[in-house]
Amino acid sequence: MRWPGILEYFAEYLPLTGKTPLITLQEGNTPLIASSSLLKKAGVGGLFFKFEGMNPTGSFKDRGMVVAIAKAKEEGKEVVMCASTGNTSASAAAYARRAGLSCVVLIPQGKIALGKLSQALMHGARVLAVQGNFDQALQVVRFITSHYPVALVNSLNPHRIEGQKTASFEVVEWLGRVPDFLALPVGNAGNITAYWRGFKELFELKKISVLPKMLGFQAAGACPLVLGKPVENPHTVATAIRIGNPASWKGAVAAKEESGGLIDAVTDEEILEAQRMLAEEEGIFVEPASAASVAGVLKKAREGFFRGNEIVVCVLTGHGLKDPDIAVKQCEGRIEEVGASVEEVVRVLGF
Repeated sequence: MRWPGILEYFAEYLPLTGKTPLITLQEGNTPLIASSSLLKKAGVGGLFFKFEGMNPTGSFKDRGMVVAIAKAKEEGKEVVMCASTGNTSASAAAYARRAGLSCVVLIPQGKIALGKLSQALMHGARVLAVQGNFDQALQVVRFITSHYPVALVNSLNPHRIEGQKTASFEVVEWLGRVPDFLALPVGNAGNITAYWRGFKELFELKKISVLPKMLGFQAAGACPLVLGKPVENPHTVATAIRIGNPASWKGAVAAKEESGGLIDAVTDEEILEAQRMLAEEEGIFVEPASAASVAGVLKKAREGFFRGNEIVVCVLTGHGLKDPDIAVKQCEGRIEEVGASVEEVVRVLGF
């Protein structure tokens, strides 16, 4: 069966009307991959990876963006706008183009991975590099979209959260049950808010009888939710979660408290180690921020947090090709030069 995209497949759960254009790039339906190696390190009964990097623009943002763009089109908007550390800009630009809308993105100057920037540019977005951080860029976007006929498509837009919640439906459907824990990276905090909303809706509809505990993990240099206060100058190698004042702060705290979960911090070293392990041991290539969920689960495992029989799902939010520079830098010295002959290659390989 052809996958129709989330607007059609999850229509009963989304704020659609008869006038909502059912645009799609076939977002959603991403793999839920069982761990073959890291399961032992985590010491749990089951470990699964929800690989959102397999969405059309390579990140989970596509789920919420397709709803936000469709509703903007329905409302007669001709221009959409967002602030972004990268993935939101790529997704907004792609779906705006799909819907025939113009897109403007504000990015922190020099603080965006080239893989993501290239997407926004190639999709025809107008890209403005702000001499400041993401939080400052978002302040500008919020003012402009509230004073001009421009649609805001950051996760402050409730339609974004509505679309992103569909990933929780897939987790339950593909897993065949509710996981005991769902772990995910936390930056602007829209995703943890969305997953929790999705699980609660299924519970209220009596489609599930239990709820998972939500585990959110921020980078140590950008962990306002852990510190309980905004971080003025956030810093981390994980650019997608380099945010000092999350727009969905209250939603993230509610998800943690209502589920009986937690929000913790992991270091850049732990994030990069988890990224390498996912690639080398599981065959899954993710951008650094995506690996924060796995880094967090492994950290909690070392602390004796798990009993040993739990089912854990780690959300991997973006593909590794989003930030290839970081990956290549980690592998410096691993490319071997060799002469252009069979004899030389055989000699080097030791055959």
